[in-house]
Amino acid sequence: MPFTYVYQLASESDPTKHYTGITEDLEERLARHNRGDVPHTSKFKPWRIEVAVAFWDKSKAQAFEKYLKSHSGRAFSSKHF
Repeated sequence: MPFTYVYQLASESDPTKHYTGITEDLEERLARHNRGDVPHTSKFKPWRIEVAVAFWDKSKAQAFEKYLKSHSGRAFSSKHF
């Protein structure tokens, strides 16, 4: 069973821009962001991985991603990542 990753990207062109997502293939997902295949992130490319957390349990990964996208999760991210 593959890991599910919750990741946070930082824009290299605008350091104030971040993106949080979830994937099972971290390298391919980053490549898609940097190719401009993801409409939400295409105008701030290139991106780099700031942090990635691997989960065995996909439902826990989904819950963590949802938390990081919440108000308190964004505050946690800015303080710790």
